[in-house]
Amino acid sequence: MSNEDLGTGAYTSEVNLIDLINILWAHKAKVISITLIFAIGSVILALSIPNQYKATALLAPAQSETGGLSNALGQLSTFAPFAGVGLGLGQRSESRVAQEIMKSWSFVETFISDNDLAIEIYAAEDWNKNTDEIQINETVYDMQTSTWLLEDSETDELRPPTSWELYEEFSKILSVSEDIKSGLVTVSIEYFSPYKAKTWLDMYIGAINKHMQERQVAKATNNIEYLETQISKTSIAEMREVFYTIIEEQTKNKMVAEASPEYAFVAVSPSMVPEEKSKPRRAQICIIVTLLGGLISSIGVLLRHYSCERKNANL
Repeated sequence: MSNEDLGTGAYTSEVNLIDLINILWAHKAKVISITLIFAIGSVILALSIPNQYKATALLAPAQSETGGLSNALGQLSTFAPFAGVGLGLGQRSESRVAQEIMKSWSFVETFISDNDLAIEIYAAEDWNKNTDEIQINETVYDMQTSTWLLEDSETDELRPPTSWELYEEFSKILSVSEDIKSGLVTVSIEYFSPYKAKTWLDMYIGAINKHMQERQVAKATNNIEYLETQISKTSIAEMREVFYTIIEEQTKNKMVAEASPEYAFVAVSPSMVPEEKSKPRRAQICIIVTLLGGLISSIGVLLRHYSCERKNANL
């Protein structure tokens, strides 16, 4: 392509750009009107979205006293596999197991059921700051008759939300993340009421600690019962001594677990009642919707202009 062609192309592009600006300027009233409609609509939309507040807690994996058991493992490394008892100590892996359990369907279902939170999780639509009451969506739940108003697509009968629907709603307000470098875990719950957000977060952390505590107690109890059975089956003195030693360590683990309310996580930074909303970001909503309105109106004006030109040219 010659320099002359390049110059002509640049000149054509410049002329086309000027033409576009002229077209938009000629229809500026329409562009501005449509943009203003979008701007007003964005304000109404932003104001209609209720505030939500995020309560956050920073947790550290709980560290148990494992010196005695670690020493025993060094001495019993040869015999432990024969005992059929897993004695691995992995605080980091235990923390990650706890995190996965916190996000699991079954754990969330149990938490909602035990604390009777289904209505506030699924049917809430706002929070009254003056009365500190959760406002319930009357098309979802009838407070006067205590009846769910969800319609079953197959039977057309009214029904409560399913376990999966409750899990999905709770997953939207729950966040669990781990800092790989430090190992610290951040847990947060976002809700209409800042007080409910904090209360539920504390309850949730307490629930996972209790769950992991009971899990460890049950595991140690099963190990002890298994070892006692093995003792009755063997006549080898060395093996019996090994079993008794492992039982002693498992008993210690069970006692430590039973005496540790914060078994899985210890709060490094406990949750506080949030004072500032976490969302919606109303300014961003207004800016984005207004810009979108300006873009749509401009494209619409240009398309209409060139469409009319083509019709006139074909006549």
